Amino acid sequence: MALIVKKSQLPDAGKGLFTTKPIKKNAKIIEYRGEIIDWKEYGKRVKEDKDGYLFFINNKRCIDAYPTPQYKARYANDAQGIGRVKGLRNNSSYEVFGSKCFIVAERDIKAGEEIFVDYTKEYWDCIRYNIKHNLYKKK
Repeated sequence: MALIVKKSQLPDAGKGLFTTKPIKKNAKIIEYRGEIIDWKEYGKRVKEDKDGYLFFINNKRCIDAYPTPQYKARYANDAQGIGRVKGLRNNSSYEVFGSKCFIVAERDIKAGEEIFVDYTKEYWDCIRYNIKHNLYKKK
């Protein structure tokens, strides 16, 4: 895949992940890569405010992309998050294959489109709670 990172179309989202070539439905777009840690270690990183790019597979295997900005999958945003833009919607999903996670196209994606993936309702509920209680810090 030919993927680039540039300013997201979503307000206050920072960078986003874009494709320069068309992607077919059900294609694996990119592997979500990072440091492999366990859930206990991730808890320590949250307390140090060194979190924000975690993919949880199980208690013994979490993929933490926070310390690995060279891996582009971490830049995929969720079009259904807090800063929505009319007309933008998620076009892919996270899928686990064994011990790895990939972003997979849910529909055909045109060249130039931003890759949007569902972070889950639970994720956004947590973010909203943190904002309401002044616990949220922008990365």
